[in-house]
Amino acid sequence: MSDIDRLAKLRVGWAVCGSFCTFAKAFEELEELVSLGCEVTPIMSQNAYSTDTRFGTAQQHAARLYEITGKTVLHEIATTEPVGPKKMFDVLVVAPCTGNTLAKLAVGITDTPVTMAVKSHLRNQRPVVIAVSTNDALSGSAKNIGTLRNYKNFYFVPVSQDDCMSKPFSMVADFKQIPQTILEALDGRQIQPVFTQK
Repeated sequence: MSDIDRLAKLRVGWAVCGSFCTFAKAFEELEELVSLGCEVTPIMSQNAYSTDTRFGTAQQHAARLYEITGKTVLHEIATTEPVGPKKMFDVLVVAPCTGNTLAKLAVGITDTPVTMAVKSHLRNQRPVVIAVSTNDALSGSAKNIGTLRNYKNFYFVPVSQDDCMSKPFSMVADFKQIPQTILEALDGRQIQPVFTQK
């Protein structure tokens, strides 16, 4: 079976956290998955769903997710809790995933729609794909990335430093590798290399 055939009809949860500067790139890859035939349900953290920034208003971002997927954004803990019991997704993608969400996932804090979706999804032992975007990936968040790398069913999209001179601790995932990361994760493998150079 080809990679395209494997992705077609795949039920994907796509959770968005508040790394607003990467929304445009993340949404491009979301469009790609939909074009390949994936059935995608959008999820947003409270911050992502309610914050207006220089990268666009909260309303614009939620409307864009609806436009791409045809589905209303899940943005409350109560609406993401059924993810696991209803076995809603074959794979759950967190893109972009902030340092705040990384920290919460690493220690089991479940107080946002995104962390609840991940916790609920993991009860079925299905893969969670993490696309990191944080300014402290190589400092404060490094231990949390390492922790999650040791947890079963977590898989990371390849990441690289996005501005090593001005932001030496910052890393951003290569969103274009999300489809291949999903395919590897479905087979229980971490795509390699995880840390790359631009």
